[in-house]
Amino acid sequence: MFRNWQRFFPAKVEVCPVHLPGRGKRINEPPYTKVETLVQAIADAVFENSQDPFVFFGHSMGALISFELARELRRRGSIGPRHLFLSGRRAPTAPDRERITFNLPHDEFIAELKRLKGTPPELLTVPEAAELFFPLLRADFEIVDTYVYADEEPLSCPITVYGGLHDEFVLREHLHEWHKQTSATCEERMFSGDHFFIQDEKSEFFNVLLSDVLKTLKTLDGQGRPW
Repeated sequence: MFRNWQRFFPAKVEVCPVHLPGRGKRINEPPYTKVETLVQAIADAVFENSQDPFVFFGHSMGALISFELARELRRRGSIGPRHLFLSGRRAPTAPDRERITFNLPHDEFIAELKRLKGTPPELLTVPEAAELFFPLLRADFEIVDTYVYADEEPLSCPITVYGGLHDEFVLREHLHEWHKQTSATCEERMFSGDHFFIQDEKSEFFNVLLSDVLKTLKTLDGQGRPW
């Protein structure tokens, strides 16, 4: 999804998609099931390649990973992101009444995937595809289902959150709670669409995201920080 984003950004902005185990070229690697170990592994890679200023963008589970990754980098005394762009994810302090789903029986798990509307139909109807991808999907659900928020000092970087006006799982008040996680500014942007509004309304959403990222770049340039 993110690999084509580079063509929309100026040359001095490099889009660096994070390839998690179980996906793409890493499809044969076992996926992570706990956010703590996943974040530590990504932090190792970021720590080695963080000479230039950077920002994080994440949607849904990716937003949770981005947030915890920023906190892990701070614990290590490393330079963190200059801005967090988070979409489709309730703040960790917002109430979550969703049931545990990663260990549901097969048919119930399929029903849950259909309810979320984010899984391509062929993964639900082709047995070979389901056999290949369901362990990965269950691992992703386990990351989210078993996440436990630990209270820490707010981050110092600004946060911008994006949401779908018709997202029945993440409401606007859930997004508003993100302001508690930063001592800087926290802005909200809402778009038509459901939980996967970044796909349904890609042009509208991406234009706003692009503008927000370039605004951050301009701020950094104004502070004499190279990109």
